Amino acid sequence: MRKKKRFDWFLPGMLLSVALAFAFPGPGASGGWLHPELLTKAGVALIFFLHGVALSFGALKAGAFQWRLHLLVQAATFGLFPILGLILLKVAGGVTSPSIHLGFFYLCALPSTVSSSVAMTAAAKGNVPAAVFNATLSSLIGVAATPALMAWYMGSSGAGTQPLDGVILDLLLWLVLPLVVGQLSRRWLAEWAWRNKTTIDVVDKVTILILAYTSFCDSVAMNVWGGHGVDAAWTFVGALILFYLVMGAVGAACDLLGFPAEDRIAAVFCGSKKTLASGVPMAQIMFGESPMLGLILLPIMVYHPMQLLICGVLADRWGRRPATTPAAAATEPSSG
Repeated sequence: MRKKKRFDWFLPGMLLSVALAFAFPGPGASGGWLHPELLTKAGVALIFFLHGVALSFGALKAGAFQWRLHLLVQAATFGLFPILGLILLKVAGGVTSPSIHLGFFYLCALPSTVSSSVAMTAAAKGNVPAAVFNATLSSLIGVAATPALMAWYMGSSGAGTQPLDGVILDLLLWLVLPLVVGQLSRRWLAEWAWRNKTTIDVVDKVTILILAYTSFCDSVAMNVWGGHGVDAAWTFVGALILFYLVMGAVGAACDLLGFPAEDRIAAVFCGSKKTLASGVPMAQIMFGESPMLGLILLPIMVYHPMQLLICGVLADRWGRRPATTPAAAATEPSSG
């Protein structure tokens, strides 16, 4: 019997967080009583610590040797996405604001999702171990690749530069260190994390919602959203085009490489997704001083629900077919 689907409150919660930022920006803006300069860093550290605790390298073994599949997914995530993003930004020209351009490329530079990629692959009867391996590997690569791509883009496009040494230090301190500590803590916390995975997932998502709220507060307080209707419309259209271009390219590559249906499903889902769970906290570290942070985050906040909706429909459709090979299941879930 199929399990009854539970209500996913995260996306409505994200909309509520943004609405609260527009209605009550004071508490989360610079100098507000929530002290966002401290809350942000504590929240980022908590999220990546929980990611480290949930990250099971043992669950990766079954899919670790399919190097062609892994190479395709990572090349799409950190190569194809940025290239297509640059092309779309060139086409857009001066129609949109520089902050949207920066945010759109930031979307392209982000790693793939973890939990939704694995869940969609499982629902579609795809290669789950390969999805676990690729989604987790993407998150690890993204800690270094995303800031590097953004530093290159900001330097080459004239979008501004940041003191890279300070950004790297913050990333090491608030992202990498908590991730490593969480991974080292698995010796004592892995069983506890497995028993309390629902509670950890709630804490993770609530923390992201708080960070999303504070991300928009400064931009609302400084009234930077006035006259950005064209930006929002272009972002939606550009995100939709980007998604289908990447999905189509990854699918075509799978056909050329002769991948079976299970591998193709894992590659398409892992290679076409971008993470909001890591995207918001990483943006807080890299662009936290910018009052335009809300605009920078707009593309990933548009892309995230779009990818879930489209991939959910595809997973349901593909899951109705008879499986050609036994579908393996991951031993433990990962968050992301």
